[in-house]
Amino acid sequence: MLSRSFCQVVAGVNCRSSPTFGSVLRTFATSSVKCGEAFNKASVVTYSQLKTMLSVRDIQLFDVRNPDEYQAGHIPDAVNIPLGNLEESLKLSPEGFKDTFKVKAPGKDDDNIVFHCRSGKRSTKALDTSRQLGFSRARHYEGGYSEWAEKNEEK
Repeated sequence: MLSRSFCQVVAGVNCRSSPTFGSVLRTFATSSVKCGEAFNKASVVTYSQLKTMLSVRDIQLFDVRNPDEYQAGHIPDAVNIPLGNLEESLKLSPEGFKDTFKVKAPGKDDDNIVFHCRSGKRSTKALDTSRQLGFSRARHYEGGYSEWAEKNEEK
């Protein structure tokens, strides 16, 4: 079933002379905020979800902040992979990843991969990078270390 906004966009584009697929896609992508919001919500891990995942040890948590930020404080069990190194790190062989980071390499179908940073901006970029590399089920902790520290009094 197509969303109403998609149908409205297509109807609007069809009124133009000779619309291209690109113009339809561009119009839909820029006018359908609801679609993007649903995608973003599915990609977000909340504080309570993160706590549960950590308590049952069902998480591959990657901190994409800089090493100095990580050293100043981090979420338990988080592995530090600075955002600038993420793409090349995710492209490593499983053996190379384990040698470098001392943890099992994430798999492209794993549903417990979570990225976080300080406040959610870098982890959103990390999520985009990982999705482009085929980690389709990866998510991010939008509250970041700032929320974690506040709720755990680890300031």
